[in-house]
Amino acid sequence: MNEKANSYDNFALKKKAIFLSLFFGLLMLVIKITAYLITGSSAIFSDAAESIVHVIATGMAVYSVLLSAKPPDESHLYGHGNIEYFSAGIEGSLIIVAAIAIIYNSVTTIIQGTHPEELDYGTILIGIAGIINLILGLYLIRKGKLTNSLALVADGKHVLTDSYTSIGIVVGLILVLITQLYILDPVIALFVAVNILVTGYKLIRESVGGLMHETDKEMLTAIVNIFNKIKRSYWIDLHQLRFWKSADWVFIDFHLSVPYYFTVKEIHREEDFISEKISEVIPSSDVRIHFDYCEEILCTYCDYEECKYRLKPKTKNLMWDIKKVIGSPVNK
Repeated sequence: MNEKANSYDNFALKKKAIFLSLFFGLLMLVIKITAYLITGSSAIFSDAAESIVHVIATGMAVYSVLLSAKPPDESHLYGHGNIEYFSAGIEGSLIIVAAIAIIYNSVTTIIQGTHPEELDYGTILIGIAGIINLILGLYLIRKGKLTNSLALVADGKHVLTDSYTSIGIVVGLILVLITQLYILDPVIALFVAVNILVTGYKLIRESVGGLMHETDKEMLTAIVNIFNKIKRSYWIDLHQLRFWKSADWVFIDFHLSVPYYFTVKEIHREEDFISEKISEVIPSSDVRIHFDYCEEILCTYCDYEECKYRLKPKTKNLMWDIKKVIGSPVNK
């Protein structure tokens, strides 16, 4: 019941955040297009182009958040959470397309020459948009990390990049106004394009990593720390740990060696205990354990002093570090 409630709360947070992003994305687009039409500035054009991409990408993020919340069904037994990786990857690709368009426009402007107008009004509008996006981006990233949503984090990073772009453009346009060197306008746009390219690459890289189940080192460390904190004396060897993330869910499986004479009831008791302790740190977790029975060789590693069937004394310590828990059992 708690897992269902937590999942519902996560979905409600994600839904609220992503619709806020879409609303403000549309608002920022209107502001930036207005600023471009007033000024004809290449730098402002670059900011408006990025906002167009952001609105399209946020629309996709809305779809991915709604789809990822659907429960598992016959065609998707693990649920639909991986759609968020596709969303982040497509957003990164669109950002790169926008950067190419900005570079083309900037180079063309440098060749043909430019003389933007009403830069003071345009600068004010872009400055307002930058401040709003800064607040929105930080909000989206915080909510994305809270709900383990890659789509929200990716959208938040894009919004933050948009904010930094706007702030950089404001500084550049102020410089243009002071120096009257209008060639600086398309040059600023080129710098914006390079920054956008880097962001797009990072989003695509993160998306591919998620789809390939790339190991999250921080989460792996957290899981290992949980085991060492709750470890019981009759848990002899933990090995072949694996996990992967899908939206806000984390699927974890591993092998655990316990005394061979434990009953099925006792085994289930241990599984319930472990799942409960992991869920306290990773709320939306699905834990599957393969229990192995102990053999004579494991007696030398076993801390279970109450064991009545020990064949050898304990002579070795078995450290449950990362290398050990993702590796093979000690008797292999």
